[in-house]
Amino acid sequence: MIYGILFIILVAFTVYAFIKTKRKKQELFPKDWHPILMDKVLFYSKLSPPKRKTFQNRMMRFLTEIHIDGVHLKIEAVDKILIAASAVIPVFGFKEWYYNNLSGIILYPDTFDENLEFKAENKARKIWGMVGSGRYEKQMILSRKALYQAFSNDTDKHNTPVHEFVHLIDKMDGQTDGIPEQLLSKAYIRPWLELMHKEMEAINADASDIRKYGGTSQAEFFAVASEYFFERPKLLKRKHPRIVPYVVTLFSAKQSMI
Repeated sequence: MIYGILFIILVAFTVYAFIKTKRKKQELFPKDWHPILMDKVLFYSKLSPPKRKTFQNRMMRFLTEIHIDGVHLKIEAVDKILIAASAVIPVFGFKEWYYNNLSGIILYPDTFDENLEFKAENKARKIWGMVGSGRYEKQMILSRKALYQAFSNDTDKHNTPVHEFVHLIDKMDGQTDGIPEQLLSKAYIRPWLELMHKEMEAINADASDIRKYGGTSQAEFFAVASEYFFERPKLLKRKHPRIVPYVVTLFSAKQSMI
């Protein structure tokens, strides 16, 4: 009996050691990335120095786990910085978070259409970013133009890459429906649903400053409201005080943000 237990322990340890050796080693945070983050990522610049170190470590861990590829462009350091920052921002309130439903990111030069075509003469290309499905399952497709615009204006309540990472968070329970059940307890689901639909009605009646796209579906409302929260938390609290407690709970965010 005891030999059997020892054998199981030995096998488990061997498997763990094998996985650990196969795991890609996390690189050190490049010092020259810090001023770029300070200049371009408001969320990062508002953190205390110790929390910035944590943010940096989370970025590097993300870049170790997720492959970034470019289509008709060369991936630059600033691309990696802004993508990794976008991934960390919505989950920074959690001590541990892994995007288990993401394996790679494809960066396009500009907008694209539903068939992922992005030629300049293609009038249908209006998509800034999307979470893939089908043969693109576990992939995120982003426009570099949208990525850069997301961090060039801190007041527009719009951030495409954060929007797409929120969709991934929403999708962790198997459905992209605006109800991240892994983060929201059952007692909060019905009130959150009721609030979402009231806010969506206001958006569609031109009675809200939340972006129009948030009125198209529950999933888009959740993502758009989350963009608003991370871009302009104090304004969201003033304009939409009923939404704030939910997003604070969902993202384990600190009240100091608002």
